[in-house]
Amino acid sequence: MSAYALVVEEGTALARRVRRGELPNPDEDALADRYQLLDAALTEAGLDWYEVSNWARPGGQCRHNLGYWAGGDWWGAGPGAHGHVNGVRWWNVKHPNTYARRLLGEGQLPVGGHEILSPVERHTEEVLLAVRLNTGIALTDLTIEERGRVPAVVDRGLGRLVDERLVLTDQGRLLADGVVRAILD
Repeated sequence: MSAYALVVEEGTALARRVRRGELPNPDEDALADRYQLLDAALTEAGLDWYEVSNWARPGGQCRHNLGYWAGGDWWGAGPGAHGHVNGVRWWNVKHPNTYARRLLGEGQLPVGGHEILSPVERHTEEVLLAVRLNTGIALTDLTIEERGRVPAVVDRGLGRLVDERLVLTDQGRLLADGVVRAILD
């Protein structure tokens, strides 16, 4: 089971409606309350969290997503899909008609763009993804400076140390992006 908070993306119809005042921006406190209710209901149903936004019965975790979160390589298929191999990330064109025309009509890969990740970008992404997992991030995967910031995360009740790994607490899961910033900054 996956559950992600609503994000208002620029350039979308939703963003335009929010900007015009037709719809409110998502309320962060309400989103946090809903997350906690969902987590409790899924736990009650026998599903455990294995990534901040994902729950499964034991052994039912999505292997594809686990590979992604562990920094593995993957190919994305379909309009707007992303792929990543050996530090090169690419994304397909978003519009289905353009995707089909390029792939089927022109025999070309429907890649919309790509980027080569620097070592710093790769490390940042590894920290961002590993922290979100229920196994957390090994302290040895952090730089000395980053390891020095871990006690503050633990002291704030956002993480705990388990077998030399930083694992998010329930409160830390709500603030996972902030935990990553606290470690990296």
